[in-house]
Amino acid sequence: MEITYLGHACFMANINGKKVLFDPFIRYNQLAAHIDFNSIVADYILITHGHQDHIADAMEIANRNDAMVVSNYEIVSWLQGQGLKNGHGLNHGGSWTFDFGKVKYVNAVHSSVLPDGTYGGNPGGFVIESNEGNFYYAGDTAVHMDMQLIPMLSKPMDLAILPIGDNFTMGYEDASVAAEMVKVKKVMGVHYDTFPPIKIDHEAAKACFSAKGLELLLPPIGESLSI
Repeated sequence: MEITYLGHACFMANINGKKVLFDPFIRYNQLAAHIDFNSIVADYILITHGHQDHIADAMEIANRNDAMVVSNYEIVSWLQGQGLKNGHGLNHGGSWTFDFGKVKYVNAVHSSVLPDGTYGGNPGGFVIESNEGNFYYAGDTAVHMDMQLIPMLSKPMDLAILPIGDNFTMGYEDASVAAEMVKVKKVMGVHYDTFPPIKIDHEAAKACFSAKGLELLLPPIGESLSI
């Protein structure tokens, strides 16, 4: 499985021949200006919550690719009201098996409102299981005790994708605790550096994880890693 970081909390996972895009926020991210937005191809788009910096590009990419949008019921319904053709709503604890693998919607501690002020349902994260690998994407969240349920209820995770920017989400210190709860050794950091309040010291963040025997990956925008 290949995962390509597209900036902020957006990334593309290639799973069993399907392109699965998460939390699309590309055109409005100056740090991702070198990404060719118009060439992005997606079969699925997974959205953790309704904030603009996670949903801004969802409709255009979905309509251009006839992609299936997977999110909580409220977000999918809102997008369908704006002309989305393909959507699959989930709620916390629920899962569904798609042709690339199994998706489970899990708890996150954050807020969620859609760009026009509409209620965006409760925020969440995703546990992805497939025959190519398994990973947990926390979405925007504080560290919380429900993370301990993930290794109890899911297959072993090869990777956790965690926000590390602090201010709006947990910082890298708390994210290292989250990694221990999920029982992973490898973490990809997201939701950092995009805006002044979430700029981080990369070396300090990596050292924090390394001190616990964990690896923090901070790939440049546009680069890929394999799990």
